[in-house]
Amino acid sequence: QVQVVESGGDLVQAGGSLRLSCAASGSIFSIDAMGWYRQAPGNQREWVASVHKGGTTNYAGSVKGRFTISRDNAKNTMYLQMNSLKPEDTGVYYCNAQIRSSGSAPYALNYWGQGTQVTVSS
Repeated sequence: QVQVVESGGDLVQAGGSLRLSCAASGSIFSIDAMGWYRQAPGNQREWVASVHKGGTTNYAGSVKGRFTISRDNAKNTMYLQMNSLKPEDTGVYYCNAQIRSSGSAPYALNYWGQGTQVTVSS
């Protein structure tokens, strides 16, 4: 079994900062790409940022320059440092991880966490 758990969400004022964490545990051989997504009330879930196993990162235009994604492969953990937060960053933030449970697995499976709430007040 594999579990993916987010933490770090909170209520913060506009201009503030938060750091989200995502920890994967269980039967893990390797983790390919990891990413953060968010969903605001009434909106569809949207991609925020991704980090690949080798460290390559990608960001949505709306967060580029303000958010920094990183991962610790030894701890199977990913982070999202969010600075200069805006009210429009409010939403539930979800972690996604592409995980292989064994070396013989032909492909990685997608796992999602339950989400952590980020609320930015104006």
